[in-house]
Amino acid sequence: METLPILVPPVLNLVSAIAVGALIGTERERRKGEGPARSPAGLRTFAIASTAGAVGFSLGGAVLLAVVAASVAGLLAVSYGKRPHQDPGLTTEIVLLLTVLLGGLCIPAPQMAAAIAVTVTVLLHLKAWLHTLVTTLISKDELDDALIFAAATLVILPLVPDRPMGSWLALNPHSLGIVIVLVMAIGAAGYLAVRLFGARFGLPLSGALSGFVSSTATIGAMGARALQSPEMRAACVAGAVLSTVATVLQMALVLAAVSLPTLRQMILPLVFAGVTAVVYGVVLTLAAMRHPAPEAPGPGSAFSLKTALIFGTVLALVLVLAAGLQAHFGGSGVLLAATAAGLVDTHASAISVATLVAAGKVAPEAAAVPILAGLSANTATKILVAAISGGRGFALRVVPGLVLVILAAWAGSLFW
Repeated sequence: METLPILVPPVLNLVSAIAVGALIGTERERRKGEGPARSPAGLRTFAIASTAGAVGFSLGGAVLLAVVAASVAGLLAVSYGKRPHQDPGLTTEIVLLLTVLLGGLCIPAPQMAAAIAVTVTVLLHLKAWLHTLVTTLISKDELDDALIFAAATLVILPLVPDRPMGSWLALNPHSLGIVIVLVMAIGAAGYLAVRLFGARFGLPLSGALSGFVSSTATIGAMGARALQSPEMRAACVAGAVLSTVATVLQMALVLAAVSLPTLRQMILPLVFAGVTAVVYGVVLTLAAMRHPAPEAPGPGSAFSLKTALIFGTVLALVLVLAAGLQAHFGGSGVLLAATAAGLVDTHASAISVATLVAAGKVAPEAAAVPILAGLSANTATKILVAAISGGRGFALRVVPGLVLVILAAWAGSLFW
């Protein structure tokens, strides 16, 4: 089948350039205004500018495109200097120059040019909403937290060494950095949930969902929120306890993937633990609903950087302790190894035991005790984090729930 000459790629690319200019120009035309103070560019100007960029790139490549863009920039400078205006903004002028470049980009990469044009048009159209968001809806503390989080994630974290270091090579600074960023992200998610749904619903929901990322980190973030806003303590406790439901569900999934016989041995312990966590969390959620906490708290800090750093320090100490125990006693003792690994990650502990069962090195009947020992060690870590991050009042409410969950798991093993 022959392609019509009018549909060959150069023609389509030129049409894309015109469309890109027309798209942006349509939005600018609506804001152009009237009279002497009107904007110098509208639909036609933007379409022509984009076409000029496409023609320039087609005839002379990047060099001629640069000449066209420089010429347009000169014309814009002259027009801006002579035009009477009350608004000193340069949005239209800068976007017009960008449109010239997008027209040139349509020749080698029309899809990318179109994507950029749509994004720019959306930003222009949302001017009023973005202005309200930045000046009214987002507080100074929230903006500070956003900048801190962006710097930690995009600037500092990539520079942190990603290799084992320290005693017994137990510490990976990059991994610890990820955990610290994770704690800040969970804290921010809880803060956003509170702003959207209120403290009584948002924090329990955020805790239950964040537990799938890290229950320990969630408890740390909830503790920091409770310490910062004592009136939300009941909801924070509910979110912290509900995060353990995710721990139980994840353990069931990883055991199912590694060793079904191990999962069968752990069914009752996991069911008992999960039901206990759900009941305790629901009771606390109902209590939070009766608590006179504000439904729409005012703007504040999205997360606590101090708590995130303390959590990272505690985790580093636990990592060194676990590595020291394993190095001193060796890996022959399944119970000791599972307990040491559980201090850091109960799922890693369970996976290691299930792997031994799958390899025939450990009988399925002997798997429950090491896995529960790892879960108990992980509970001890959570108790420590709760006490450090949320203070006495928070810990006195969270610790009983954590203890009940682990006791329920051990009780389930007795009925099998």
